[in-house]
Amino acid sequence: MPPTWLSDLSWAALALAGVCAVWIAGDQWLSGHRQQMAVMEAVWPVTALYFGPLAVWAYRSFGRPKSPQWRAEHGYDEPPERPSWTAVATGVSHCGAGCTLGDLAAEWAVFGAGASIAGLALLPEYIGDYLLALAFGIAFQYFAIAPMRGLGLRKGLVEAAKADFLSLSSFEIGLFGWMALTQLVFFPHHLRPDQPTYWFFMQVGMIVGFFTAYPTNVWLIRRGIKEAM
Repeated sequence: MPPTWLSDLSWAALALAGVCAVWIAGDQWLSGHRQQMAVMEAVWPVTALYFGPLAVWAYRSFGRPKSPQWRAEHGYDEPPERPSWTAVATGVSHCGAGCTLGDLAAEWAVFGAGASIAGLALLPEYIGDYLLALAFGIAFQYFAIAPMRGLGLRKGLVEAAKADFLSLSSFEIGLFGWMALTQLVFFPHHLRPDQPTYWFFMQVGMIVGFFTAYPTNVWLIRRGIKEAM
C-alpha cells in the first residue's frame, strides 16, 4: 500500500485541483467571464483537475482575456496579443480535456467491472481509456472546429476526428507510459481507483501526456489540420 505521507499528499493535490476547477468555473459562470469559444468553458476547469494552480494562472493570463466582458472592462476590442506558444498549449489542453473525461469514466468502469487481461487491469484500462477519450476528444474538437469553419454535422465530425486522432494518441502515449511505470514498477498491483494515490499519479500522467502531445499539436496547427485557439 502507498505510505501514509503519499496518501496525504494525494488528498491535498486532488483537493487543490478541485478548488482550482471550481474557481475557474465560477469565474466564467458567476463573474461573467464567459468564453468566446463556448467549449473552452469546459476545457479550462477540466484542465485544472490535473494542472491545478498552473491552470488558474494560464486561465487568468490567456483564457479570461478572451472573454467579451473582460475586454469591455479593460477597453479592448480584440483579445490582447499573447505569446505564440499559448495557442499550441491551449490546443493541447483542449485535447487533454477530452482525454481526462474519457479516462475518468473508463477507469471507474473497468474497476467496477473487475476487468483484467492476464491478471492485470492495465490493458482493459488502456482500451477503455483510449476509446472513451477518443469519443470525448472528437466531440470537443467538433464544437471548436465546426463553428469556426461553418461545417455541418458529418463534415464537422470528420474534420474533428482528423484533428484529434494524432493529438489524442500522443497525449495517451505519455499517460499510458506513466501508468505502466506506476502499476508495474512503482506500486506493482497495489494501486486502485478507490485510492487517492491512484488519481494523484493519474494527475502526473496527464501532465506527462500534455508534454508528449505538444510537438504533435505544433505540427497539426502548422499544417492547418487543427485550429489555433
